[in-house]
Amino acid sequence: MPLTRRSFLGAAPALAMAPSFAPQQPPPPELRPTFPAQDSEVVREMVMVSHGNVPRVKELVTARPALARAAWDWGFGDWETAIDAASHVGNRPIAEFLIANGARPTIYTAAMFGQLAVVKGLVESVPGVQRNRGPHGITLLAHAAAGGGAAVAVVRYLEGLGDADPRYTNMPLSDAEQSAIAGDYTFGSNPADRFHVAKNTRGDFTIARTGMIERNLFHQGGLVFNPAGAEAVKIRFDVADDRARRLLLEDGGLLVTASRV
Repeated sequence: MPLTRRSFLGAAPALAMAPSFAPQQPPPPELRPTFPAQDSEVVREMVMVSHGNVPRVKELVTARPALARAAWDWGFGDWETAIDAASHVGNRPIAEFLIANGARPTIYTAAMFGQLAVVKGLVESVPGVQRNRGPHGITLLAHAAAGGGAAVAVVRYLEGLGDADPRYTNMPLSDAEQSAIAGDYTFGSNPADRFHVAKNTRGDFTIARTGMIERNLFHQGGLVFNPAGAEAVKIRFDVADDRARRLLLEDGGLLVTASRV
């Protein structure tokens, strides 16, 4: 039957009542209070997985490309970027993927890649840069060694400099000293305002704030320590009667005093 104006108007109410099959839009994601800064937990995961989880790295960066430049402070100013993570473990595929997506390579990346001209050019133009430590205190020579066969020439060059592998002083602790400093120290009224000092399964002394990742401690002597990747920070213990009573943390002008629990 031909469609007339009358028949169209008669069908209009039925058409208006017909169910809609338009696709439903998903609700917008809930924005965190720190927006537009990226979610700190995702940033932390990005740096962690960049040590070796290629599929997860690609998944995260594909969803949020800026994560290729993610950086995380593991504690006391021990900053690490995603490409730093890939560089010090010698993970070339992750480093290459991150660079392709906007990550900023460093001299440590170049050392791992075996890029002798880049490393040599920086050392010659910035005297002493070879003595700077990377994240966690890992040296430039150690980054080159992580590069394996592709970085042999860089390893030999850095070894020839004689000062590209500066390790932290880490004097042994007696059993009495270990027993004296191990324990919990509080510096505030919040339950998380607490440091835990202990020896880990590898035999290293560590410090961790409640809910955070432990950091290795390097003994400078006299029960003075620096945390990994933060040689400017000093952690001291006041001992009386073979037991530490206080922990003092000095970071430039910042002084935190924590009392033994």
